[in-house]
Amino acid sequence: MKLLRCSIAISAIWTFACCATGADGADRPNIVWIVGEDMGPELGCYGDPQADTPNIDRLAREGRRYTHAYTHAPVCAPSRSGLVTGIYPTSLGTHHMRSTMLTPPPLFTHELKKAGYFVAWPGKTDFNFAVPKDGFDTTVDWTKKPEILPTDRPFFAYINFTISHESQIRKIDPKKYEEWMSRLGSTRRHDPSRMKLPAYTPDTPETRSDLASYYDLVSVVDGEVGKVLELLDRLGLREKTVVIFTGDHGRGLPRSKRWIYEQGTHVPLIVRWPGTIAPGEVSPDLVSFIDFAPTTLSIAGAPIPERFQGQVVFGPHAAPPRKYVYAARDRMDEAEDRIRGVRDARFRYIRNYHPELPYAQRIAYMEEMPTMRVWRELHAAGKLTPAQELFFAPQKPNEELYDVENDPDEVRNLANDPRHAAKLEELRKAMDAWQAKFGDLGAVPERDLIRRGLVADRLAEYEKRKVKP
Repeated sequence: MKLLRCSIAISAIWTFACCATGADGADRPNIVWIVGEDMGPELGCYGDPQADTPNIDRLAREGRRYTHAYTHAPVCAPSRSGLVTGIYPTSLGTHHMRSTMLTPPPLFTHELKKAGYFVAWPGKTDFNFAVPKDGFDTTVDWTKKPEILPTDRPFFAYINFTISHESQIRKIDPKKYEEWMSRLGSTRRHDPSRMKLPAYTPDTPETRSDLASYYDLVSVVDGEVGKVLELLDRLGLREKTVVIFTGDHGRGLPRSKRWIYEQGTHVPLIVRWPGTIAPGEVSPDLVSFIDFAPTTLSIAGAPIPERFQGQVVFGPHAAPPRKYVYAARDRMDEAEDRIRGVRDARFRYIRNYHPELPYAQRIAYMEEMPTMRVWRELHAAGKLTPAQELFFAPQKPNEELYDVENDPDEVRNLANDPRHAAKLEELRKAMDAWQAKFGDLGAVPERDLIRRGLVADRLAEYEKRKVKP
């Protein structure tokens, strides 16, 4: 009986919390971001027959699923720096992987706090700059201690699941990996022999095992997402909470993560907003990670700073749909490079500023993945198919153009095909216009950025790692 009274009391408190009212008298929803690390749209609700993701699939049925959501950077720190600031990393100076901006910029969460929101951001930051002390109200894991959330105002709560990270695919902690797999049981484990491999990946036991492990880990993340949704239901918050689910970039496998191809930049985006978004909606609109900050402020009824470079993508103040989304790859740990890309609803254009540098530069961290190791071995032995050999070309083409709709693995470069000359020129101009509008510090040598005092000097530590491809 005491337990029942306690549950009723908690429910009453949280019902009050979820109905927090703004100064203008309008109800403002709570906002929850759920992020699966290194996680693309390999989900049942995206039509992937290999996926086992019942909780995320249910979330999609209860809200809107976006089929064309993309990060602006295919690796964690640059991706997150744009996510949390609303500014492209190439405009900020946070575009290199493992760079450190000396003067931390303001975060979108500062604007949420000014608007009266309580901000909970536990766990992963990794923004390529130090987190400002006043960026969040708490870093305590609210999913484990929901009592830290306020009862007198709306909240923004972030949660990031590292279970699906690249390092977990290669079982960096075998004991932890087996504990996660025990949650699935033998019947839900993915059979490596049944994995559908992309055209560019060699078919080996290692590549099949890595891909199966990735899908297993996504299923474990799905279970954690289910717990968050259950918590919101249990606390009476469902109807007054906007839930946004995504990944920080594509899957943590070679030629996916770190590359601005589809498997590196395409992310899931599912939004549940009871009373505003109807259940079961599917949107083909192009969405960029750079849009998350202004969209979240719009949901909160907060002013959107002029410095933001994205647009509101859903809700009452949504902008017209985008025509293009953009992405950038620069130095990845010890591997220098500069690549830019633009994608429309069907085609992707890529510009390689260093065609003399091969795709397959060695990155110590990436080389630990069994897929990468066996791929190199087969290349050395001359046992790759033409599509698999592309990654080891001695240099990159100046430009790449792919019909992603008909070539999802992006192995047929159409840049020199006269039938696509008009599309090539269109996307070239779109790329030029984006760089002219927002600037691109990738054109500035990193040592000059260091001399200007924009970023810390970390180049020496990477120079020591460099190995010839």
